[in-house]
Amino acid sequence: MKYTTLPNTSIKVSKICLGSMTWGQQNNESDGHQQLDYAIHQGVNFIDTAELYPVPSKKETQGSTERIIGSWLQKNGNRDKVVIATKIVGPAPFTKHIRKGKFTKNELKDAIHKSLQRLQTDYIDLYQLHWPERQTNFFGKLGYTHDKDDAWTDNFAEVLHHLEGFIKEGKIRQIGMSNEAPYGVMRYMAENKKGAPKMITLQNPYSLLNRKDEIGMVEILHRENIGLLAYSPLGFGMLTGKYLEEIPKNSRVDLFPNYNRYMKENSYKATRLYNEIAKKHGISLTQLSLAYVNQQAFITSNIIGATSVEQLTENIDSIHLTLSDEIMAEINDVHVQFPNPAP
Repeated sequence: MKYTTLPNTSIKVSKICLGSMTWGQQNNESDGHQQLDYAIHQGVNFIDTAELYPVPSKKETQGSTERIIGSWLQKNGNRDKVVIATKIVGPAPFTKHIRKGKFTKNELKDAIHKSLQRLQTDYIDLYQLHWPERQTNFFGKLGYTHDKDDAWTDNFAEVLHHLEGFIKEGKIRQIGMSNEAPYGVMRYMAENKKGAPKMITLQNPYSLLNRKDEIGMVEILHRENIGLLAYSPLGFGMLTGKYLEEIPKNSRVDLFPNYNRYMKENSYKATRLYNEIAKKHGISLTQLSLAYVNQQAFITSNIIGATSVEQLTENIDSIHLTLSDEIMAEINDVHVQFPNPAP
């Protein structure tokens, strides 16, 4: 395994982070524990979850993923050996069974308290805002369209003030963003320069099918020393190649047809070309896709997820592959033809 540190901290994390959003719905507790055991044995020490999980979120299963991680921590007594990241939901129709989704002090207190209980821990290493309160371009939106009816008012300083209180209480160690746009990142950085705590990470989608953050975000990440935690590096499985012929039975898209963010015409065209590159060089499309993300200088950790240990094995093993300049050039040629087909 390869390691780095969360920016501006001494917290050591593996370059591969174990994602968990299937645990509690597609995977049961035993599956989750098996994946955790295997990943830890391979040197992974970074686990990402959220109060929303598993997905799709529903009242009957909400929070199950954190509970599965919590029971595993309790069973193994190894809390000090792992770095845990979790998230508070933002406002959305599909989060009303949790709470309103605002980042008020009371909602943060409620979310943190419940996450700590489910995780069976006294502290969270990295606490993230799952998506912004304001209307902006995330969850499949490439461009920004202004909503004149958006009732949000600027509360960046207020949110950081609330989070600082929980840091001082020892309930969370560090804070980060997720599904955030360049405007939001820079507003948080502006408040940090006034003395507020710093958002040290950004968890956004990044893959061969979604490189939009290279346009307006990557310079910010480098200059402000923020680490990108890349999620969906395989585009909901599209970049494994398993959807190129048909949708397999019991796959995520088969079970949850609304999760079709990566199933667009140009996504298929680009994926076929990436698959040809992989075949030419004697590697799998999965390895090509993950290794590409692993190699980017602005990546702190690559969040991989799996529904089986077999998938997990291939995903983690990607850390040992370095793509040549020739392969990277061929990848970029495809990107020029089909840029960001699945934002």
